[in-house]
Amino acid sequence: MLAQQTLDQLRQLNLTGMIDALRQQREQPVTQELAFEERLALLLEREILHRENRRLDRLLKAARLRVHACIEDIDYRHPRGLEKPRVAALAQLDWVRQAHNLCLTGPTGCGKTWLACAFGNQACRQGLSVRYLRLPALFEQLRIAHGDGSYPRVMQQLLKTELLILDLCAAASYVE
Repeated sequence: MLAQQTLDQLRQLNLTGMIDALRQQREQPVTQELAFEERLALLLEREILHRENRRLDRLLKAARLRVHACIEDIDYRHPRGLEKPRVAALAQLDWVRQAHNLCLTGPTGCGKTWLACAFGNQACRQGLSVRYLRLPALFEQLRIAHGDGSYPRVMQQLLKTELLILDLCAAASYVE
């Protein structure tokens, strides 16, 4: 009875990470030997990790990155002209925090979109808001927003995004 009441209270407080951790602790006899403070610390760690993971999931979903790319997966052996120290410095994202721009250039198919999404993924992992938009889609969104009166709201959303990735991919057909 007390166990179910505790679970209900944790659920009421939306402490789902702690609920999972408590269930695991009950299934593992070795945790019963730990001191109360140690078990509580494990429960709290699990809740914090759960919340961080949920936040990362929300940020990644909101970012709408075109590809799942990570800085750690860059292959520097391919002759693209990427310098590992330079990419590592950019991956710190100080340029984002200082509101500077980064323009990735190169021939079609060299990996600009992939690299931009890798920086976007890194920004999400650092807790920054990100949004990936293809330029033609952005132009269309702004055109519609002008027509239906939602332009100020759309612009406000774009302005509060910490890293806005604008991809010229497929823009050539839009411009022609």
